[in-house]
Amino acid sequence: MSSIIQLLPDHVANQIAAGEVVQRPASVVKELLENAVDAKATDIKLIIKDAGKALVQVIDNGLGMSVTDARLCFERHATSKIRKAEDLFSLHTKGFRGEALASIAAIAHVDMKTKQDQEELGTQIIVEGSKFVSQEVAVLPKGTSFAVKNLFFNIPARRNFLKSDTVEYRHIIDEFQRVALAHPNIYFTFFHNGSEMFNLPPSSMRQRIVNVFSGKTNEKLVPVQEETEIVTIQGFVSKPEFAKKSRGEQFFFVNDRFIKSGYLHHAIMAAYDGILRDGAQPSYFLYLTVPPNTIDINIHPTKTEIKFDDEHAMYAILRASIKHSLGQFNVAPVLDFDRDSNLDTPYSYKNLEGATPTIQVDGSFNPFSDDKINKHYSGSNYKKPEPTSSWESLYVGLKQEGEFISGSSDFSFESEEVTGSLFNEEEVEQTVNNAYQIHKKYIVSPIKSGMVIVDQQRAHQRVLYEQFLTNMTVNQASSQQLLFPLDLFFSATEMELIQDLKLSLVNTGFVFEETTTDHVVISGIPVNVTESEVSLVLEQLLSDLQDGIPDSSFSQNDTIAKSMAKSLAVKTGTALTVKEQENLVNGLFACKDPNVSPFQKPTFITMRVEDLDKKFAL
Repeated sequence: MSSIIQLLPDHVANQIAAGEVVQRPASVVKELLENAVDAKATDIKLIIKDAGKALVQVIDNGLGMSVTDARLCFERHATSKIRKAEDLFSLHTKGFRGEALASIAAIAHVDMKTKQDQEELGTQIIVEGSKFVSQEVAVLPKGTSFAVKNLFFNIPARRNFLKSDTVEYRHIIDEFQRVALAHPNIYFTFFHNGSEMFNLPPSSMRQRIVNVFSGKTNEKLVPVQEETEIVTIQGFVSKPEFAKKSRGEQFFFVNDRFIKSGYLHHAIMAAYDGILRDGAQPSYFLYLTVPPNTIDINIHPTKTEIKFDDEHAMYAILRASIKHSLGQFNVAPVLDFDRDSNLDTPYSYKNLEGATPTIQVDGSFNPFSDDKINKHYSGSNYKKPEPTSSWESLYVGLKQEGEFISGSSDFSFESEEVTGSLFNEEEVEQTVNNAYQIHKKYIVSPIKSGMVIVDQQRAHQRVLYEQFLTNMTVNQASSQQLLFPLDLFFSATEMELIQDLKLSLVNTGFVFEETTTDHVVISGIPVNVTESEVSLVLEQLLSDLQDGIPDSSFSQNDTIAKSMAKSLAVKTGTALTVKEQENLVNGLFACKDPNVSPFQKPTFITMRVEDLDKKFAL
């Protein structure tokens, strides 16, 4: 009987490893950028074409490689960072995975150029699908250039699973930002389809955050600094009023390596407990330094999750340090340039003491004396006023109510009798009985067979959703012009989304006066959106589209309508007037599909009189 178990050829094994290492172009960007950082580069360029599907190129001025190392780096389990198994638990570098370059070379066309500083000539190697095409001597500058072209060219099934260019580009930006934020001392530049997207010169930690995210970021940051035997914490958190709906600007770095940790995130949310609005997420950029032997970074293939020796202590220290920083921010004095200078003490009165006022009392004054004498005081002296006639004389000459005043026949009194009411009492009583609210959440309205109970938030979502969708697809959306245009700042990733959604947002009624790389100027908004709600609506929309923008225009309109309806719908806990309750109920049953909300949840239930009778039956 023939053998069943066989050893896989190297190129097949490399493709299988590539499925774990390279999920999308952003994975290649991460590996190449980390290798450039480990090569002690001070200037790193990232060049992308077609969201990384056509080209991912990283150029650095690092140490470079010798001819032998240039060839060996494409072999499996080849690494310069590990010598023995114990090194796995004492890592000071980043991309140590042995299959990285071998896996990338197995599924793409790779053109690598490298040269060491002490060498006169460098090496150029071309690999296509794990096959070495050529290795030549070339005149090159110091450092390494790694160009990955036609990703997944030999695995079309994997290529078909890639998302749209917009989504893949967003993932590349995420990986670039993580590496750039972790190393503010390195010069990073990023080009996409020939356009410069980021230019980040060496700077401080705070300035690097401001350069990566818009210029308004600086005023949002609160510094955090704590040093203990277990961990040293540095970085920044955002002020509570700048919290967003999305979780985009949240970064943990442990020993200059980006990680994800739900446990540490919970510690931060605990520090913000009671000072954030519902559903809001704070931004944070926290750099943790711990001894390498106290963490295990091999619990996840992408090395983005790690395990600490003492997680409870980390949780407590992080929570306490952020609470301390937020407390310092809240009590810190704020310069107010709009204060009224008239309230300041004049300089000439600076060293003078205020005079104590004197108190003078008239000991002979008796408020209960029989002689009704009004005494007008002037200091301690008073004088008796001239006696006047009794108060009854003021009404001499007046006749009965409704008659003319004697001697003034030109004037008459207007009757104050109420002749009628603006609303008919019967109608008011009937209206009140038509609908009423329970616990500021449900609206109960009687119907012929019993009663209907409406969830006010879901019902309003359905009404607004159909209004927005109709405006975008059938009617021309109406806009209300703003007297003062709104200037809103966003990150580079969010601006990419807004650029892609701009046409659909214009169809809803938004008017964009100006669009730049980090902010938009809005001069018009939809009719049923208030000025204060614009930023909330856009934040919710960007949060809902984190997983990608639908390709078809109808799906885009549907997504935008759902997001805006969720943002603007009346919330549970809001008291509604009787008129508002009736309008909401009538608007719901005028919809094409009143049974469910835009998110396929029931908007109302009905209870028949028979059902109520059964409840009372013995």
